[in-house]
Amino acid sequence: MPEWIQVVIRTLMAIAVLFVLTKVLGKRQVSQLSLFEYITGITIGSIAGYVSMETDEAWYLGTISLIVWVVIVIAIEFLQLKSKTVRDILDGKATVLVKDGKILEDNLTKERITVDEFLEQMRKKDIFQVADVEFAVMEPSGTINILPKAENLPITPKMLGIKVAEQAEPQVVVMDGNVMDDSLAKLGLNRGWLETELEKQGVAIENVLLGQVDSYGQLYIDLYDDQIQVPEAQEKPALLATLKKCEADIEMFSLSTKDEKAKQMYQQCSEHLQQVIDNVKPYLRS
Repeated sequence: MPEWIQVVIRTLMAIAVLFVLTKVLGKRQVSQLSLFEYITGITIGSIAGYVSMETDEAWYLGTISLIVWVVIVIAIEFLQLKSKTVRDILDGKATVLVKDGKILEDNLTKERITVDEFLEQMRKKDIFQVADVEFAVMEPSGTINILPKAENLPITPKMLGIKVAEQAEPQVVVMDGNVMDDSLAKLGLNRGWLETELEKQGVAIENVLLGQVDSYGQLYIDLYDDQIQVPEAQEKPALLATLKKCEADIEMFSLSTKDEKAKQMYQQCSEHLQQVIDNVKPYLRS
């Protein structure tokens, strides 16, 4: 067999084996490499390249080496799950870089980070003054996490005492003009509902790049043609406005009647309806 054909076959086999073994190692190999995992990735890649090109050697020897490396990595990761000492040895510990708005120069030097590099990381997190930082720590993965001081934290609805409805994961129901029937089924919907909603907005399904349904059943779409403006869904604001109008009408009836029993009834209905509005308002805000 010609050598070039052997190289092609071995390369394809190396890719297949490498893909399977990488899946076994898990996503952490890609997203959060520790020092040991970084070394492992380089070594496994080198062995895979060796298996592809060394036509004079038995191909299975390289595959055995790959499997041994993966077994070792899995064993070490198991030990890391069971022992913090092992984690500290292999992954290292987090290093505090800023505390109470004060840079810890010794720790910067220890991690070989310059002040310029640290300031760059701060700016990436929209913080431009060290004085605004309560706490900054460099994780074993190399990521720098920063906690702003309390007065510099962004305002949240909880701080303002505003009740906000919980958000569920939106479901993609249309992608590249194709209907995702599984996603519709998860929401208890069907193609008939989707076609009706698209018809309301005057859009053909083949013109939809992406369609998502939120936890309240509202459809949001993005079209291939960015020049076309799609009207925002108005069902929730319209329902909230209708409820408020009903409450206002009942108040007006209460003020206009001279019958004390009727006035009392209208007032009770208005209070009950106001409670309903307060309860559903977080879900009806657009």
